[in-house]
Amino acid sequence: MADFRVEHDSMGEMHVPADALWGAQTQRSYENFRIGTETQPEGIISAFMQLKKAAALANVELGTLDAAVGEAICAACDEVLAGCHADQFPLKVWQTGSGTQSNMNANEVIATRANQIAAEKNLSLAAPIHPNDHVNRSQSSNDTFPTAMHLAAVLAVRTQLIPAAQQLIETFKRLEHENEGVVKSGRTHLQDAVPISFSQEISGWRGMLETGVEALDASLPMLSRLALGGTAVGTGLNAPEGFDLLVADKLSELTGQPFETDPNKFHALTAKDALVFSHGAVKALAANAMKIANDVRWLASGPRLGLGEIRIPENEPGSSIMPGKVNPTQCEALTMVAVQVMGNDAAIGFAASQGNFELNVFMPVIAYNYLQSVRLLADALRSFDEHCASGIVADRERMHDNLHHSLMLVTCLNPYIGYENAARVAHKAFEENVSLKEACVALGYLTPERFDEVFRPEEMV
Repeated sequence: MADFRVEHDSMGEMHVPADALWGAQTQRSYENFRIGTETQPEGIISAFMQLKKAAALANVELGTLDAAVGEAICAACDEVLAGCHADQFPLKVWQTGSGTQSNMNANEVIATRANQIAAEKNLSLAAPIHPNDHVNRSQSSNDTFPTAMHLAAVLAVRTQLIPAAQQLIETFKRLEHENEGVVKSGRTHLQDAVPISFSQEISGWRGMLETGVEALDASLPMLSRLALGGTAVGTGLNAPEGFDLLVADKLSELTGQPFETDPNKFHALTAKDALVFSHGAVKALAANAMKIANDVRWLASGPRLGLGEIRIPENEPGSSIMPGKVNPTQCEALTMVAVQVMGNDAAIGFAASQGNFELNVFMPVIAYNYLQSVRLLADALRSFDEHCASGIVADRERMHDNLHHSLMLVTCLNPYIGYENAARVAHKAFEENVSLKEACVALGYLTPERFDEVFRPEEMV
Protein backbone atom coordinates (compact mmCIF):
# COMPACT_ATOMS: atom_id res chain seq x y z
CA MET A 1 0.00 0.00 0.00
CA ALA A 2 1.42 3.40 -0.98
CA ASP A 3 2.46 5.70 1.85
CA PHE A 4 1.15 8.71 -0.05
CA ARG A 5 -1.85 9.82 -2.03
CA VAL A 6 -2.09 12.25 -4.94
CA GLU A 7 -3.83 15.58 -4.26
CA HIS A 8 -4.13 18.57 -6.54
CA ASP A 9 -4.54 22.31 -6.35
CA SER A 10 -4.54 25.08 -8.93
CA MET A 11 -0.83 24.49 -9.60
CA GLY A 12 -1.05 20.76 -10.20
CA GLU A 13 -0.61 17.49 -8.36
CA MET A 14 1.22 16.87 -5.09
CA HIS A 15 2.11 13.72 -3.19
CA VAL A 16 0.60 13.96 0.30
CA PRO A 17 1.16 11.46 3.15
CA ALA A 18 -1.60 8.87 2.95
CA ASP A 19 -2.81 9.41 6.51
CA ALA A 20 -2.68 13.23 6.42
CA LEU A 21 -5.86 15.27 6.55
CA TRP A 22 -4.20 18.18 4.76
CA GLY A 23 -4.00 18.63 1.01
CA ALA A 24 -1.78 19.92 -1.76
CA GLN A 25 -1.33 23.53 -0.63
CA THR A 26 -0.30 22.51 2.87
CA GLN A 27 2.14 20.01 1.42
CA ARG A 28 3.69 22.66 -0.82
CA SER A 29 4.28 24.91 2.16
CA TYR A 30 5.64 22.04 4.23
CA GLU A 31 8.21 21.26 1.55
CA ASN A 32 9.07 24.83 0.56
CA PHE A 33 9.58 26.36 4.01
CA ARG A 34 11.92 24.11 5.95
CA ILE A 35 12.93 27.01 8.17
CA GLY A 36 13.46 26.64 11.90
CA THR A 37 11.43 24.52 14.28
CA GLU A 38 8.72 27.05 15.17
CA THR A 39 5.25 26.02 14.00
CA GLN A 40 2.02 27.97 14.21
CA PRO A 41 0.98 28.35 17.88
CA GLU A 42 -1.90 26.26 19.17
CA GLY A 43 -3.76 29.49 19.90
CA ILE A 44 -3.74 30.42 16.21
CA ILE A 45 -4.97 26.96 15.19
CA SER A 46 -7.81 27.13 17.72
CA ALA A 47 -8.69 30.64 16.58
CA PHE A 48 -8.87 29.43 12.98
CA MET A 49 -11.24 26.67 14.01
CA GLN A 50 -13.47 29.13 15.82
CA LEU A 51 -13.58 31.60 12.94
CA LYS A 52 -14.16 28.85 10.34
CA LYS A 53 -17.04 27.53 12.42
CA ALA A 54 -18.46 31.03 12.85
CA ALA A 55 -18.09 31.70 9.12
CA ALA A 56 -19.89 28.47 8.26
CA LEU A 57 -22.75 29.31 10.62
CA ALA A 58 -23.02 32.82 9.18
CA ASN A 59 -22.91 31.57 5.60
CA VAL A 60 -25.66 29.05 6.30
CA GLU A 61 -27.80 31.71 7.96
CA LEU A 62 -27.28 34.09 5.04
CA GLY A 63 -28.16 31.36 2.55
CA THR A 64 -24.77 31.15 0.86
CA LEU A 65 -23.86 27.69 2.19
CA ASP A 66 -25.85 24.46 2.30
CA ALA A 67 -26.91 23.52 5.83
CA ALA A 68 -25.48 20.00 5.57
CA VAL A 69 -22.12 21.36 4.45
CA GLY A 70 -22.17 23.83 7.32
CA GLU A 71 -23.00 21.08 9.79
CA ALA A 72 -20.07 18.95 8.65
CA ILE A 73 -17.65 21.91 8.70
CA CYS A 74 -18.73 22.81 12.24
CA ALA A 75 -18.31 19.21 13.40
CA ALA A 76 -14.80 19.08 11.98
CA CYS A 77 -13.90 22.35 13.70
CA ASP A 78 -15.27 21.05 16.98
CA GLU A 79 -13.03 18.00 16.78
CA VAL A 80 -9.91 20.14 16.44
CA LEU A 81 -11.08 22.43 19.24
CA ALA A 82 -11.52 19.33 21.42
CA GLY A 83 -7.84 18.47 20.93
CA CYS A 84 -8.10 16.05 18.02
CA HIS A 85 -5.85 16.18 14.94
CA ALA A 86 -3.18 18.38 16.54
CA ASP A 87 -0.55 16.75 14.34
CA GLN A 88 -2.30 17.96 11.20
CA PHE A 89 -0.96 21.52 11.46
CA PRO A 90 2.78 21.20 10.72
CA LEU A 91 3.47 24.50 8.98
CA LYS A 92 6.23 26.81 10.07
CA VAL A 93 5.91 30.37 11.31
CA TRP A 94 8.47 31.36 8.67
CA GLN A 95 6.21 31.21 5.61
CA THR A 96 4.27 33.73 3.58
CA GLY A 97 3.77 36.93 5.58
CA SER A 98 0.00 36.85 5.07
CA GLY A 99 -0.33 33.42 6.67
CA THR A 100 -2.07 32.13 3.52
CA GLN A 101 -0.63 28.66 3.82
CA SER A 102 -1.82 28.27 7.41
CA ASN A 103 -5.28 29.44 6.36
CA MET A 104 -5.26 26.79 3.64
CA ASN A 105 -3.90 24.21 6.08
CA ALA A 106 -6.98 24.86 8.21
CA ASN A 107 -9.28 24.81 5.17
CA GLU A 108 -7.86 21.53 3.87
CA VAL A 109 -7.93 19.71 7.21
CA ILE A 110 -11.49 20.87 7.88
CA ALA A 111 -12.64 19.93 4.36
CA THR A 112 -11.12 16.44 4.51
CA ARG A 113 -12.52 15.69 7.93
CA ALA A 114 -15.89 17.29 7.08
CA ASN A 115 -16.25 14.98 4.08
CA GLN A 116 -15.47 12.00 6.32
CA ILE A 117 -18.02 13.18 8.88
CA ALA A 118 -20.64 13.72 6.16
CA ALA A 119 -20.14 10.13 5.04
CA GLU A 120 -20.30 8.83 8.62
CA LYS A 121 -23.53 10.73 9.29
CA ASN A 122 -25.02 10.03 5.85
CA LEU A 123 -25.39 13.75 5.20
CA SER A 124 -26.69 14.52 1.74
CA LEU A 125 -24.14 16.64 -0.13
CA ALA A 126 -24.50 17.93 -3.66
CA ALA A 127 -20.73 17.75 -4.08
CA PRO A 128 -17.68 17.04 -1.90
CA ILE A 129 -16.80 19.81 0.55
CA HIS A 130 -14.05 21.94 -0.98
CA PRO A 131 -11.42 23.80 1.10
CA ASN A 132 -11.75 27.02 -0.92
CA ASP A 133 -15.31 26.95 -2.19
CA HIS A 134 -16.94 25.90 1.08
CA VAL A 135 -14.65 26.17 4.13
CA ASN A 136 -13.14 29.45 2.92
CA ARG A 137 -16.40 30.89 1.58
CA SER A 138 -16.81 34.66 2.08
CA GLN A 139 -13.20 34.81 3.35
CA SER A 140 -9.63 35.48 2.33
CA SER A 141 -6.37 34.66 4.06
CA ASN A 142 -5.92 38.42 4.28
CA ASP A 143 -8.86 38.80 6.65
CA THR A 144 -8.83 35.39 8.36
CA PHE A 145 -5.25 35.53 9.62
CA PRO A 146 -5.58 38.96 11.28
CA THR A 147 -8.88 37.80 12.73
CA ALA A 148 -7.22 34.67 14.11
CA MET A 149 -4.47 36.84 15.60
CA HIS A 150 -6.97 39.05 17.42
CA LEU A 151 -9.05 36.11 18.60
CA ALA A 152 -6.01 34.26 19.91
CA ALA A 153 -4.60 37.37 21.60
CA VAL A 154 -7.82 38.26 23.42
CA LEU A 155 -8.41 34.69 24.60
CA ALA A 156 -4.79 34.25 25.72
CA VAL A 157 -4.80 37.46 27.74
CA ARG A 158 -8.21 36.74 29.26
CA THR A 159 -7.67 33.07 30.10
CA GLN A 160 -3.93 32.93 30.79
CA LEU A 161 -2.18 36.18 31.62
CA ILE A 162 -4.75 38.13 33.63
CA PRO A 163 -5.63 35.11 35.85
CA ALA A 164 -1.91 34.48 36.52
CA ALA A 165 -1.39 38.11 37.53
CA GLN A 166 -4.50 38.01 39.72
CA GLN A 167 -3.19 34.92 41.47
CA LEU A 168 0.00 36.72 42.45
CA ILE A 169 -1.99 39.81 43.46
CA GLU A 170 -3.97 37.69 45.93
CA THR A 171 -0.73 36.32 47.40
CA PHE A 172 0.59 39.84 47.92
CA LYS A 173 -2.68 40.85 49.59
CA ARG A 174 -2.23 38.00 52.04
CA LEU A 175 1.39 38.94 52.71
CA GLU A 176 0.39 42.56 53.31
CA HIS A 177 -2.09 41.46 55.96
CA GLU A 178 0.40 39.09 57.60
CA ASN A 179 3.07 41.79 57.84
CA GLU A 180 1.00 44.69 59.13
CA GLY A 181 3.06 46.80 61.54
CA VAL A 182 6.45 45.35 60.55
CA VAL A 183 8.71 48.37 60.00
CA LYS A 184 11.97 48.15 58.06
CA SER A 185 14.44 50.42 56.35
CA GLY A 186 13.46 51.81 53.00
CA ARG A 187 16.04 51.96 50.24
CA THR A 188 16.56 54.28 47.28
CA HIS A 189 19.52 54.17 44.86
CA LEU A 190 20.50 50.93 46.68
CA GLN A 191 21.27 53.14 49.69
CA ASP A 192 19.61 53.42 53.09
CA ALA A 193 16.48 55.55 53.15
CA VAL A 194 13.77 56.45 55.65
CA PRO A 195 11.62 53.68 57.17
CA ILE A 196 8.78 51.91 55.43
CA SER A 197 6.51 49.15 56.63
CA PHE A 198 6.96 45.82 54.92
CA SER A 199 3.26 45.75 54.10
CA GLN A 200 3.67 49.11 52.32
CA GLU A 201 6.55 47.71 50.29
CA ILE A 202 4.47 44.69 49.33
CA SER A 203 1.56 46.96 48.41
CA GLY A 204 3.86 48.58 45.85
CA TRP A 205 4.41 45.19 44.24
CA ARG A 206 0.68 44.50 44.27
CA GLY A 207 -0.02 47.88 42.70
CA MET A 208 2.44 47.17 39.89
CA LEU A 209 0.52 44.02 39.01
CA GLU A 210 -2.87 45.68 39.33
CA THR A 211 -1.78 48.48 37.02
CA GLY A 212 -0.52 45.87 34.57
CA VAL A 213 -3.91 44.16 34.55
CA GLU A 214 -5.60 47.53 33.98
CA ALA A 215 -3.36 48.16 30.98
CA LEU A 216 -4.12 44.72 29.56
CA ASP A 217 -7.85 45.32 30.00
CA ALA A 218 -7.52 48.68 28.26
CA SER A 219 -5.90 47.04 25.23
CA LEU A 220 -8.61 44.45 24.62
CA PRO A 221 -11.31 46.65 23.02
CA MET A 222 -8.99 47.39 20.08
CA LEU A 223 -8.16 43.69 19.73
CA SER A 224 -11.85 42.86 19.77
CA ARG A 225 -12.35 44.52 16.37
CA LEU A 226 -12.16 41.88 13.67
CA ALA A 227 -11.01 42.04 10.05
CA LEU A 228 -13.24 39.17 8.93
CA GLY A 229 -15.49 40.36 6.13
CA GLY A 230 -12.84 42.52 4.48
CA THR A 231 -11.69 39.59 2.29
CA ALA A 232 -8.70 40.33 0.05
CA VAL A 233 -8.10 44.09 0.26
CA GLY A 234 -10.78 45.39 2.62
CA THR A 235 -13.61 45.86 0.11
CA GLY A 236 -15.46 42.71 1.18
CA LEU A 237 -15.47 41.26 -2.33
CA ASN A 238 -17.30 37.89 -2.48
CA ALA A 239 -18.67 38.24 1.04
CA PRO A 240 -22.47 38.62 1.32
CA GLU A 241 -23.91 41.75 2.82
CA GLY A 242 -24.06 41.54 6.60
CA PHE A 243 -21.52 38.70 6.78
CA ASP A 244 -19.01 40.75 8.77
CA LEU A 245 -21.56 41.75 11.41
CA LEU A 246 -23.05 38.29 11.71
CA VAL A 247 -19.74 36.44 11.93
CA ALA A 248 -18.57 38.79 14.71
CA ASP A 249 -21.77 37.95 16.62
CA LYS A 250 -21.19 34.24 16.06
CA LEU A 251 -17.62 34.50 17.35
CA SER A 252 -18.84 36.33 20.45
CA GLU A 253 -21.26 33.50 21.12
CA LEU A 254 -18.66 30.79 20.51
CA THR A 255 -15.89 32.33 22.63
CA GLY A 256 -17.86 34.12 25.34
CA GLN A 257 -15.88 37.29 24.59
CA PRO A 258 -17.31 40.46 23.05
CA PHE A 259 -16.12 40.83 19.45
CA GLU A 260 -17.25 43.29 16.80
CA THR A 261 -16.48 43.84 13.17
CA ASP A 262 -13.88 46.50 12.47
CA PRO A 263 -15.72 49.43 10.85
CA ASN A 264 -12.69 50.13 8.66
CA LYS A 265 -11.55 46.91 7.00
CA PHE A 266 -8.79 48.70 5.08
CA HIS A 267 -7.23 49.59 8.41
CA ALA A 268 -7.91 46.11 9.81
CA LEU A 269 -5.99 44.36 7.03
CA THR A 270 -2.98 46.62 6.75
CA ALA A 271 -2.37 47.84 10.33
CA LYS A 272 -1.31 45.81 13.34
CA ASP A 273 -1.43 48.69 15.82
CA ALA A 274 -3.88 46.93 18.14
CA LEU A 275 -1.39 44.11 18.68
CA VAL A 276 1.48 46.57 19.16
CA PHE A 277 -0.56 48.46 21.75
CA SER A 278 -1.65 45.32 23.55
CA HIS A 279 1.82 43.82 23.57
CA GLY A 280 3.02 47.10 25.05
CA ALA A 281 0.78 46.31 28.01
CA VAL A 282 2.26 42.81 28.15
CA LYS A 283 5.74 44.34 28.13
CA ALA A 284 4.77 46.81 30.87
CA LEU A 285 3.62 43.93 33.06
CA ALA A 286 6.86 42.08 32.29
CA ALA A 287 8.87 45.17 33.27
CA ASN A 288 7.03 45.37 36.59
CA ALA A 289 7.46 41.64 37.13
CA MET A 290 11.21 42.00 36.61
CA LYS A 291 11.35 44.80 39.19
CA ILE A 292 9.39 42.72 41.72
CA ALA A 293 11.59 39.67 41.17
CA ASN A 294 14.73 41.78 41.58
CA ASP A 295 13.41 43.28 44.83
CA VAL A 296 12.66 39.84 46.18
CA ARG A 297 16.08 38.43 45.38
CA TRP A 298 17.84 41.50 46.82
CA LEU A 299 15.82 41.28 50.04
CA ALA A 300 16.50 37.55 50.25
CA SER A 301 20.22 37.88 49.48
CA GLY A 302 22.58 36.17 51.85
CA PRO A 303 21.90 34.15 53.85
CA ARG A 304 24.52 35.83 56.04
CA LEU A 305 26.34 38.37 53.91
CA GLY A 306 23.42 39.98 52.09
CA LEU A 307 20.35 41.93 53.15
CA GLY A 308 18.63 38.82 54.41
CA GLU A 309 15.42 40.62 55.36
CA ILE A 310 13.16 37.94 53.91
CA ARG A 311 13.38 34.21 53.45
CA ILE A 312 12.10 32.53 50.29
CA PRO A 313 11.44 28.82 49.68
CA GLU A 314 14.47 26.63 49.08
CA ASN A 315 13.46 24.59 46.05
CA GLU A 316 16.63 22.98 44.73
CA PRO A 317 20.42 22.95 45.31
CA GLY A 318 22.05 26.04 43.87
CA SER A 319 25.55 24.86 43.10
CA SER A 320 27.32 21.79 41.81
CA ILE A 321 30.43 22.67 43.86
CA MET A 322 29.29 24.73 46.87
CA PRO A 323 27.39 22.50 49.32
CA GLY A 324 24.32 24.02 50.91
CA LYS A 325 24.03 26.90 48.46
CA VAL A 326 20.50 27.85 47.48
CA ASN A 327 19.70 30.45 44.82
CA PRO A 328 16.64 32.63 44.00
CA THR A 329 15.89 30.56 40.91
CA GLN A 330 12.25 31.55 40.50
CA CYS A 331 13.30 35.21 40.43
CA GLU A 332 15.86 34.39 37.77
CA ALA A 333 13.34 32.52 35.63
CA LEU A 334 10.85 35.38 35.83
CA THR A 335 13.46 37.97 34.89
CA MET A 336 14.62 35.88 31.92
CA VAL A 337 11.04 35.68 30.70
CA ALA A 338 10.76 39.45 31.08
CA VAL A 339 13.82 39.87 28.86
CA GLN A 340 12.27 37.59 26.22
CA VAL A 341 9.03 39.59 26.29
CA MET A 342 10.98 42.83 25.78
CA GLY A 343 12.78 41.28 22.81
CA ASN A 344 9.47 40.10 21.37
CA ASP A 345 8.09 43.61 21.73
CA ALA A 346 10.85 45.01 19.56
CA ALA A 347 10.16 42.37 16.89
CA ILE A 348 6.40 43.01 16.98
CA GLY A 349 6.80 46.77 16.68
CA PHE A 350 9.17 46.49 13.74
CA ALA A 351 7.00 43.86 12.01
CA ALA A 352 3.90 46.02 12.42
CA SER A 353 5.65 48.89 10.64
CA GLN A 354 6.21 46.76 7.56
CA GLY A 355 4.11 45.57 4.64
CA ASN A 356 2.96 47.64 1.72
CA PHE A 357 -0.30 49.18 0.59
CA GLU A 358 -3.32 47.02 1.54
CA LEU A 359 -1.65 44.28 3.61
CA ASN A 360 0.85 43.73 6.40
CA VAL A 361 3.01 40.75 5.44
CA PHE A 362 4.68 40.05 8.78
CA MET A 363 1.65 38.56 10.51
CA PRO A 364 2.90 35.07 11.44
CA VAL A 365 5.91 36.42 13.33
CA ILE A 366 3.73 38.97 15.14
CA ALA A 367 1.29 36.25 16.18
CA TYR A 368 4.05 33.88 17.28
CA ASN A 369 5.86 36.46 19.40
CA TYR A 370 2.70 37.87 20.95
CA LEU A 371 1.39 34.48 22.01
CA GLN A 372 4.81 33.37 23.21
CA SER A 373 5.04 36.46 25.41
CA VAL A 374 1.62 35.87 26.94
CA ARG A 375 2.22 32.18 27.52
CA LEU A 376 5.70 32.62 29.01
CA LEU A 377 4.74 35.52 31.26
CA ALA A 378 1.59 33.77 32.50
CA ASP A 379 3.54 30.58 33.23
CA ALA A 380 6.37 32.48 34.91
CA LEU A 381 4.04 34.53 37.13
CA ARG A 382 2.27 31.37 38.27
CA SER A 383 5.55 29.59 38.92
CA PHE A 384 6.93 32.59 40.81
CA ASP A 385 3.78 32.74 42.91
CA GLU A 386 3.60 29.04 43.71
CA HIS A 387 7.30 28.38 44.29
CA CYS A 388 8.52 31.70 45.68
CA ALA A 389 6.15 34.53 46.57
CA SER A 390 3.62 32.40 48.43
CA GLY A 391 6.40 31.27 50.76
CA ILE A 392 7.97 34.67 51.55
CA VAL A 393 8.62 35.09 55.28
CA ALA A 394 9.88 38.31 56.83
CA ASP A 395 12.95 38.07 59.06
CA ARG A 396 11.59 40.59 61.53
CA GLU A 397 14.66 40.58 63.74
CA ARG A 398 16.93 41.35 60.79
CA MET A 399 14.57 44.09 59.63
CA HIS A 400 14.58 45.62 63.12
CA ASP A 401 18.36 45.53 63.39
CA ASN A 402 18.88 47.02 59.93
CA LEU A 403 16.31 49.71 60.66
CA HIS A 404 17.98 50.84 63.87
CA HIS A 405 21.42 50.87 62.24
CA SER A 406 20.26 53.12 59.40
CA LEU A 407 21.76 56.61 59.39
CA MET A 408 18.76 57.87 57.42
CA LEU A 409 16.70 57.79 60.58
CA VAL A 410 18.31 61.14 61.20
CA THR A 411 15.66 62.55 58.84
CA CYS A 412 13.17 62.59 61.71
CA LEU A 413 15.38 65.20 63.44
CA ASN A 414 14.98 67.73 60.60
CA PRO A 415 12.04 69.56 62.22
CA TYR A 416 13.97 69.94 65.49
CA ILE A 417 17.57 70.69 64.49
CA GLY A 418 17.33 71.53 60.76
CA TYR A 419 18.53 69.74 57.64
CA GLU A 420 22.17 70.87 57.78
CA ASN A 421 22.63 70.03 61.45
CA ALA A 422 20.98 66.65 60.88
CA ALA A 423 23.44 66.02 58.03
CA ARG A 424 26.33 66.79 60.42
CA VAL A 425 24.92 64.27 62.88
CA ALA A 426 24.74 61.57 60.16
CA HIS A 427 28.30 62.20 58.98
CA LYS A 428 29.70 62.21 62.52
CA ALA A 429 27.89 58.98 63.38
CA PHE A 430 29.19 57.28 60.23
CA GLU A 431 32.77 58.55 60.45
CA GLU A 432 33.17 57.78 64.16
CA ASN A 433 31.08 54.61 64.10
CA VAL A 434 28.79 55.82 66.88
CA SER A 435 25.00 55.97 67.17
CA LEU A 436 22.93 58.88 65.91
CA LYS A 437 22.04 59.65 69.52
CA GLU A 438 25.68 59.83 70.58
CA ALA A 439 26.56 62.04 67.62
CA CYS A 440 23.59 64.37 68.14
CA VAL A 441 24.27 64.80 71.86
CA ALA A 442 28.02 65.28 71.28
CA LEU A 443 27.31 68.07 68.81
CA GLY A 444 25.05 69.70 71.38
CA TYR A 445 21.93 69.75 69.25
CA LEU A 446 19.67 67.79 71.64
CA THR A 447 19.82 66.44 75.16
CA PRO A 448 19.65 62.66 75.57
CA GLU A 449 16.12 62.98 76.95
CA ARG A 450 14.89 65.20 74.11
CA PHE A 451 16.47 62.88 71.51
CA ASP A 452 14.55 59.92 72.93
CA GLU A 453 11.33 61.93 72.78
CA VAL A 454 11.59 62.78 69.06
CA PHE A 455 13.49 59.78 67.71
CA ARG A 456 10.82 57.12 67.06
CA PRO A 457 11.63 55.17 63.87
CA GLU A 458 8.48 53.02 63.99
CA GLU A 459 6.33 56.15 63.80
CA MET A 460 8.05 57.42 60.66
CA VAL A 461 5.97 55.26 58.28
